[in-house]
Amino acid sequence: MDLVRCGTATELLDAAGGFLVEREAEHNLPLGILATLRDEPDIYPAPPYLATVMDAGQVALVAVRTPPHGLVLSEPGVAVERLGEAAAILVADLAAVAPDLPSVLGPAASVGPFAGRWALATGHRAALQVAERIYRLSRVVPAPGVPGTWRLAGEGDHGRLLEWARAFQDEALPVSPIVGLEAMVERWARRQGRLAYLWEVEDRAVSLVVAGARTPNGRRIGPVYTPPEARGHGYGTALTAAASQDQLDRGHAFCFLFADLANPTSNAIYRRIGYEPVTDVDQVRFVDRGDGGPPGAVSPP
Repeated sequence: MDLVRCGTATELLDAAGGFLVEREAEHNLPLGILATLRDEPDIYPAPPYLATVMDAGQVALVAVRTPPHGLVLSEPGVAVERLGEAAAILVADLAAVAPDLPSVLGPAASVGPFAGRWALATGHRAALQVAERIYRLSRVVPAPGVPGTWRLAGEGDHGRLLEWARAFQDEALPVSPIVGLEAMVERWARRQGRLAYLWEVEDRAVSLVVAGARTPNGRRIGPVYTPPEARGHGYGTALTAAASQDQLDRGHAFCFLFADLANPTSNAIYRRIGYEPVTDVDQVRFVDRGDGGPPGAVSPP
């Protein structure tokens, strides 16, 4: 096996894009990051880490990182008995340039071997932060009977978008806050590569859904946020359905989203409007050994 480090997103897409697109739903996150790096390189201030491990000319594993964010791994391209070697090669290369890696996200089959070897190599502990499920939609089932209508957010909504983005971060991502949140919201408001949707009832915004990065044939949906005082009325469900339909109408074949497996309500809602489960992914963070547990152990959810 050999590791190939790529200098640009285009180089990595040339080397492994076909492998990633074969399972576009499973790889919607790395594909979206690579598309953003290619088309909007100024969004990420630090040089990315882009690599693929090759096994006799075949892709074994793809790794993408935009510092200071964590590492994103692909589905394995080799049999499970070969994956440990691929993970070890990746760990050795990445540890030389990013020993402070905060986390890794990807399918459990890839994340487990990498996280265990990374923890042992660096003396950290690998702790499961969140277990998620990737969903794919190609046909929307409307959510009837919900009062209100949707519209695209614009620059006049910047204050509300920022307030709700911060609230979403505090509620859903307390351990790993969004880096560059203000700049991200600015792009939503300007409709710069992202679209933010608002559901309104009597001219009052009650829910937010964002259409995020593109893949070759799809668009990732998220975050989805409804403030606590407006929950329980179906606004988020109706807006997710409307935003997904709008993206299909704009020519995308699919929409994708991630749902926290610890939240059965949201998982049920997404399935109700047409999202179908594809695969599960884990996000593992690396913490000091003093946090408890032996190095290399992955904490239960």
